[in-house]
Amino acid sequence: MSYATTIYIVAIALFILSLSGLSQHATSRRGNLFGMIGMLLSLIVTASLIPFAGFAPLLIALIPGALIGAFLASRVAMTSMPELVAMLHSFVGAAAVLVGISNYLGGTHGLTGGDLTTHNLEIYIGVFIGAITFTGSIIAFGKLSARISGKPLLLPGRHYLNLAMIIAVVVLGVMFMSSAEGAGLAPLLIMTAIACVIGVHLVMAIGGADMPVVVSMLNSYSGWAAAAAGFMLSNDLLIVTGALVGSSGAILSFIMCKAMNRSFISVILGGFGTGQGVSPAAGAQPQGEVTSTTVEEVADMLSEAKSVIIVPGYGVAVAQAQHSLAEMVKMLRDAGVNVRFGIHPVAGRLPGHMNVLLAEANVPYDIVFEMDELNRDFPATDVALVIGANDIVNPAALEDPTSPIAGMPVLEVWKAKTCVVMKRSMASGYAGIDNPLFYKENTRMLFGDAKKNVDALVAKLRELEPA
Repeated sequence: MSYATTIYIVAIALFILSLSGLSQHATSRRGNLFGMIGMLLSLIVTASLIPFAGFAPLLIALIPGALIGAFLASRVAMTSMPELVAMLHSFVGAAAVLVGISNYLGGTHGLTGGDLTTHNLEIYIGVFIGAITFTGSIIAFGKLSARISGKPLLLPGRHYLNLAMIIAVVVLGVMFMSSAEGAGLAPLLIMTAIACVIGVHLVMAIGGADMPVVVSMLNSYSGWAAAAAGFMLSNDLLIVTGALVGSSGAILSFIMCKAMNRSFISVILGGFGTGQGVSPAAGAQPQGEVTSTTVEEVADMLSEAKSVIIVPGYGVAVAQAQHSLAEMVKMLRDAGVNVRFGIHPVAGRLPGHMNVLLAEANVPYDIVFEMDELNRDFPATDVALVIGANDIVNPAALEDPTSPIAGMPVLEVWKAKTCVVMKRSMASGYAGIDNPLFYKENTRMLFGDAKKNVDALVAKLRELEPA
């Protein structure tokens, strides 16, 4: 066994430990560290296999890339994390396309028979997956960063259009596989263009409410694209790493879909959701009067409560309210209040968005719970505080079988003695539907910027502290 193979095995073990560590809050930092060490080892051993003459162009590409990546990662805000992840996926897809085309132009290296067939099939499939990942991720980046409307683009006959493009890809694949050496470039490039269109069309048809699924789906695609590149380059480490990312992304997509009571196919075929949220439909009749409240009243509720559950949503990230929220939670806990966070799997714009947001503010891991762990506790909760969340606390999911989100598991905050909802306005969430929670008798609406309101709550709670 060569030294490179030995180090590759160590790197693979570190990547597996990294995924395992990322599955829990308490071990997530260690998981990230394992992943970084594994990637560093991979880069070093791969670079050591390159002839000395190739070091100069490698460093020319590696050093600026590392500096740019470090600069962007250090400056990105939590609200921009979803689009950063989407853009990184596009790089993986582009790399798979370039590796595949370059591999084909490099010749067959004396391969014949079944080996040649396998080699060409690896190239074709790798380029296909990479092209879809590349353009799909760019569109996802545009939607998540509001450069493109989050409203789904549902073209007439879009399913037939997708079917026609898939048939064309298969036909071109047959032509590519049967071409003489070097003569299959034209069908390969045409297929690449069609795959790019498929990537654009698939993600454009997906609504804003389904974006967490899109991010995890593209994560899976990027993994399989990396694995395909590994086959093309005969790199075992890249194959295994890509398979780990691809399979974990697929599992995460399944979890996201289950959390939304949606099938993966229904998401791919086009979902519900508008880009920025809209006002309730003109024909929708309010189910009661909206009861507004003030910071002073909410502060009194919190100071007198024994049990509080906070449900954060994307609005917390937009307002950058996590640090103020962590300070408020510390004050309440110091006063003996049982404070916990309830996290919905699809809260935010990418899987785990709220968990990362709270970790950034150093919120203790042991008070952050998943939806299923807390739903049974709401009836015994004095105050449920909803901050910047909408669809994930919508009772229509359970009470209205005609609702677009019917059957979607939600945090049942309305069962608390009092539910306080902090929102900028009465606009609906990404699903684009009204929320009956706002009109319930035990709901109080605190309008305004989340950070300003939480800061005001912190100041008021300080005033209420015993001397």
